[in-house]
Amino acid sequence: MGALQIDTLGTTFTIQANEDDAYLEKLLGYYNKLVTHIEKSDSLKSPLHVSILAGIMLCDELYKEKSRNAYSQSASGDESSVQDQEELERRTAGMIEKLTQALS
Repeated sequence: MGALQIDTLGTTFTIQANEDDAYLEKLLGYYNKLVTHIEKSDSLKSPLHVSILAGIMLCDELYKEKSRNAYSQSASGDESSVQDQEELERRTAGMIEKLTQALS
């Protein structure tokens, strides 16, 4: 179980997750990179608006990746690929639930 000190968009808090610290740091680094990109290229100044746009952009990435995977699996018809996709969806839902709980 890892812990992560989040200091972004004018707020600081700590979360705990069933991932190691290095992985959590990698996720936060990716998120902060996206936030910095939005802040530099957009007229948004509100931290809430920046975080919402970052969340939407991350959902877009996830949705596109899932769509590509689903297309690849349907093209191959591989049963183990379908099981892998279901496992990926289960894990993603679990991570979203944990993040929601941590942010509540």
